[in-house]
Amino acid sequence: MSIADLRKEYSHATLSEANVHPDPIAQFSLWFDEAMKAKIPEANAMSVATVGSNGRPSSRILLIKDFDQRGYTWFTNYDSRKGRELQNHPHAALLFHWIELERQVRIEGRVERLSDVENDAYFQSRPLKSRIGAIASAQSETIASRDDLEAKFAAAEAQFGEHPIRPAQWGGYRLVPDRVEFWQGRPSRLHDRIAYSRRADGTWCLQRLQP
Repeated sequence: MSIADLRKEYSHATLSEANVHPDPIAQFSLWFDEAMKAKIPEANAMSVATVGSNGRPSSRILLIKDFDQRGYTWFTNYDSRKGRELQNHPHAALLFHWIELERQVRIEGRVERLSDVENDAYFQSRPLKSRIGAIASAQSETIASRDDLEAKFAAAEAQFGEHPIRPAQWGGYRLVPDRVEFWQGRPSRLHDRIAYSRRADGTWCLQRLQP
């Protein structure tokens, strides 16, 4: 069978303007809870797409750590490629794909850094070796070998022991959404797409999009 012949009919659920929450964060919370109850592996995994100074997009999979009415939060190295791109172009797009539920959620908006207080609190909640790794790794920079990386980790572990301090270049981002789209797979590729756009006054406009 060729790749072009790989296809699946979607029939798990439906999505309509009549049964979605008027607030997209609340609707996301409903879907996220359903993904968790369905025991989808790493339901908190999302693609984060950024744009470089040359206009080229790049994306990677990260784990969401929180969401509320302020936006969607994750943590990383500020000096990484995505960190440098967000410094120059503070907008991003997130994508959640819960394939078992035949659902996607696309989220777009501006990105802001979290406060030192928020960063310190989350850093201290991480497993010890993850904290050591954040200190040891200059994320996105080249390194000669795996052995060199493990030597850096061992050196950081010896230096900081049980009480590593959050490095200044490590912290969180919050995406403040201005567009959120919910996608539900349907038969015959006539998928349901409900999009929310934030108005100037902060309220949301809801529209159905053609598949």
